[in-house]
Amino acid sequence: MNILILNYEFPPLGGGAATATKHLLEEFSGKEDSNIDLITSSASGYDEEQFSQNIRIYKLNVGKKELHYWTQKEILSYSLQAIKLIKKLVRSKKYDLCHAFFGVPCGAIAYLFRKKIPYIVSLRGSDVPGYNKRFSIHYIFLTPLIKRIWKRSKAVIANSLGLKELALKSSPKQEISIIYNGIDADKFKPGLRNSGKINILTVSRLIRRKGVRYLIEAIPLVLKKDKNIKLTIVGGGNQEQELQGLVKELSISDYVDFKAYVNREKINKIYSDSDVFVLPSLNEGMSNTILEAMASGLPIISTNTSGGLELIRENGILVPMEDSESIANAILRIINDKELRAYMGKKSREMVEEKMPWKNMAEKYLEVYKKC
Repeated sequence: MNILILNYEFPPLGGGAATATKHLLEEFSGKEDSNIDLITSSASGYDEEQFSQNIRIYKLNVGKKELHYWTQKEILSYSLQAIKLIKKLVRSKKYDLCHAFFGVPCGAIAYLFRKKIPYIVSLRGSDVPGYNKRFSIHYIFLTPLIKRIWKRSKAVIANSLGLKELALKSSPKQEISIIYNGIDADKFKPGLRNSGKINILTVSRLIRRKGVRYLIEAIPLVLKKDKNIKLTIVGGGNQEQELQGLVKELSISDYVDFKAYVNREKINKIYSDSDVFVLPSLNEGMSNTILEAMASGLPIISTNTSGGLELIRENGILVPMEDSESIANAILRIINDKELRAYMGKKSREMVEEKMPWKNMAEKYLEVYKKC
């Protein structure tokens, strides 16, 4: 079985879809009955990497400026180069299937080659109309194309029930299945919490959609009642300087630590040293960072987005979007009740151990590949 995978994001570029793609390749690595080519983007110049004996990665030079923020120019550059490369590859290879992460642009690229290669589409978030306010105008023009891409595909797969439901608003008759993200429960484990300050953690791209501003604005409200805290913000993005300025403006620099980008091989230590995880996102599919925090045995505070609604049960607290006061109250409730904190952390760990290893995700995609 020869598979072509398209995803313009791949670590260190991008977020959840990049991580999911990397783990998918790791699970398929060494499978003698599967040969995979991934076409993705490079953080620098063009590169080709032999990921494993049966997997090759083509990294296109898109002139990337920031690791976690994509411009229209970069997306267009990836698309044009990917089309050119596929034309070259199909002269010497016969692909059984193309797996496109994101309906746009990767699904659109797969659609162009539909007569030669059948394709499936993984919905990840902003590629679904209505998901991201930043693309409101774009959705008006892109929705007819997106619906056509879905209709011609062999399968459309969302990474959460909420994302599926959002997609069905644009195309009610479209058949959409769900395959959740996974998590490496051996890499991310509960640690011994320090007996000093309560460590509050968020791991996120620093872009408007992630809502980190509202977490920062919650900290002064928490400090009025408890000064034994520290907020660690891991991630980079186009809002980084703005958010650092907000911290100074609120006079809470002593309580907030910006760590920018942290190599994914080292980030597990930061999770295990933390006590509470907060993701104040304005929209989310299935957050890998929430899953990592859950595997690390942390109580979760999440906004009531689609991914949060599916992941938060007895293991955390859901709060409204854009509501700093609710975030502050949730933080105070958890940090002031040690038994509740331990119970929620235990439930987080149990959920990922039982239901969400990456192996499950890979096996379900393999079933889809064979069926298609």
